[in-house]
Amino acid sequence: MVSETEKTRALLQACSTESIVCSVGLGIFCLVADRLLQLPLIQQSDWLRALSDNAVHGAIGMWSWAIIIGVKKKADFGEFILAGFLASVIDVDHFFLARSLSLKAALTLPRRPFLHCSTVIPIMVLTLKLAMYLFKVRDSWCFLPWMLFVSWTSHHIRDAIRHGLWICPFGKTSPLPYWLYVMMTSSLPHVCSLGMYLTGTRQVMSSTQGTFIVV
Repeated sequence: MVSETEKTRALLQACSTESIVCSVGLGIFCLVADRLLQLPLIQQSDWLRALSDNAVHGAIGMWSWAIIIGVKKKADFGEFILAGFLASVIDVDHFFLARSLSLKAALTLPRRPFLHCSTVIPIMVLTLKLAMYLFKVRDSWCFLPWMLFVSWTSHHIRDAIRHGLWICPFGKTSPLPYWLYVMMTSSLPHVCSLGMYLTGTRQVMSSTQGTFIVV
């Protein structure tokens, strides 16, 4: 059982001063990274542009998860890297839809690939949570559905600057204003952290890891 002290500390840590400062840093990173991606050196090469854009997705995913859990011990870096991988790997669906390893084909698709449908996120998160329950995955992995949620959602929000959010079967929204993208990206870790508190995930993580989450 999780003690009341652990519950209280988990709630306070979800919106700590340190995490808010890190969120401001994430917003600044988004501004700087997107400005750098506009450099002629990057824009002139399809491969460099695609790899750089995907790397930014990964960096935002890693940064977002780092805000949620903090990177205070060696074991945290594994989660940190996994979050970045999840935020980046979505783009592989471009190649599946193109049915080719050609970057040109992947960048000139007639429609958006399936993993870029935002409705997929809650479906995948709930499916993962159900699978973990059925297979009795140990509590130390209870964070995984939330990591998937924050990594994929951050990717979709960033893509929405250009294409809007694709919400099947209702269609898609207008492209997000850039300021809204930055605000949503910066606040996403706190929304996720609060959700983890309300569902008891943060408290379970604290007790199973033998240490409190510090941001």
